[in-house]
Amino acid sequence: MFGKTVTLFRISGFEVKIDWSWLILGALIIWSLATGLFPAWYEGLAPSQYWAMGVAGALGLFVSIVFHEFWHSLIARKFGLDMKGITLFLFGGVAEMGDEPPSPRAEFFLAVAGPISSVVMAAALLGLSLLLRGQGPVTPVIGVLRYLGYLNFILAGFNLLPAFPLDGGRVLRAVLWGLWNDLRRATRVASSIGAGLGAALMALGALQFFLGRSGGGLWTLVIGLFVRGAARSSYQQLLFRRALEGVPVRKFMVADAVTLRPATSVEKLVEDYIYKYHFKMFPVVEGERLVGCVTLDQVKEVAREDWASRSVGELAQGCSAENTIGPDEDVMKALALMQKTGRSRLLVAEGGRLAGVIALKDIMGFIALKLDLEEQ
Repeated sequence: MFGKTVTLFRISGFEVKIDWSWLILGALIIWSLATGLFPAWYEGLAPSQYWAMGVAGALGLFVSIVFHEFWHSLIARKFGLDMKGITLFLFGGVAEMGDEPPSPRAEFFLAVAGPISSVVMAAALLGLSLLLRGQGPVTPVIGVLRYLGYLNFILAGFNLLPAFPLDGGRVLRAVLWGLWNDLRRATRVASSIGAGLGAALMALGALQFFLGRSGGGLWTLVIGLFVRGAARSSYQQLLFRRALEGVPVRKFMVADAVTLRPATSVEKLVEDYIYKYHFKMFPVVEGERLVGCVTLDQVKEVAREDWASRSVGELAQGCSAENTIGPDEDVMKALALMQKTGRSRLLVAEGGRLAGVIALKDIMGFIALKLDLEEQ
C-alpha cells in the first residue's frame, strides 16, 4: 500500500510513520483552507492569518487521524493483536495489524473504536469553540476549532460507510462472521460491497466532473478508486494469509541454490551467472561458511573496465536481518521482509551455513495454484 515512509515518533509503543504521499494531502489542505474555506467563513482577516489557520488546520487533521488510528491500535492490543504501527498516507491513515482479529467480537470493538474516538474529539473541539466564542474575539482560533470539530464528525461518518476495509465495512464483516462463523466468506461479501460502493463513488465523481464541479468530482472519483482498490486488496491479503498460514520458509526454499566463491571476478559473475540464471542476487560461500550475498545493484556500481579486476568478495554484503531468514520462520515473515526491502530473493541460513534461497516468484506461484484449487 505504501511507498517510502518516514518514522515520526512513537506513542505508547506504536510507531507513527508518514508516507510521502501525505505531504501532497497536507499541501492541498493548507491551500484550500487558506484560499477557500476560512476566507468564506471569516471575511476581513489578513492573508497571513488565513495561511496560519490553514497550517493549523492541516496539523489538526494530522493529529485527528493519529488519534483515530491510535484507538484502533490500542483496542487491537487489548485483544492480543500484534500492531506494527500507524502510517499516514494520501487518503488518511491505517493501523497496521500483523494478523486478522481473533474473533467477530474483537473485530467489532476494534472497528468501532476509531469512529467513537473521532466523535468524542469532534464534540470536545466544537464545545471548546463555543466556550471561546462567548469570551471575546478570537476568530482565528475559533475557526480552526470549528473546522476540526466538523472534520472529525465527517471522518467518523466516512469511516462508518459499509465499505470494507473502512470501519463500517469491518463492522459488517464482524456481524457476518458471527452469523456464518466463516471469516473468508464474510470478508468476501464485505469486500464485494466495498468494491461496489467504490464504483458508485467513481460514477458520482464522474457525474460531478461533467456537471462542472471538477474539483469535488475529481476528489470523489479518486476516493472511489481508493475504496474499490482497498476492498479488493484486503480480500486478497486474507487469502494470502490463509494460504500461507503456518507454512515454514523451508517448504519454498531452493536447497541447491546457485552460489559464488569470494574469488569469483565481477566479470565472471555477469557473464556466467547473471546472464545465464537471470537472478538479481546470488549467495556467496567460502567452504561451508555463508559469507553473504552480492546483488545486481552492487554490480551496477562497478565501472565496466574494473569488472575483471574486482572480485565478488569485495562487493559481498554480509548476512543481516535485511537479506537473511531462518528455514523454520513463517513464510509470511519472508514476504513482509521482501516487501519492506524491495528484494525478490532472500538467503536462508542455519547455523552460519546456507540452507537455501527463497524467491518471491515461488511463493506467489504456490499461492496462485492453491487459491485456484480452493476456489473450485
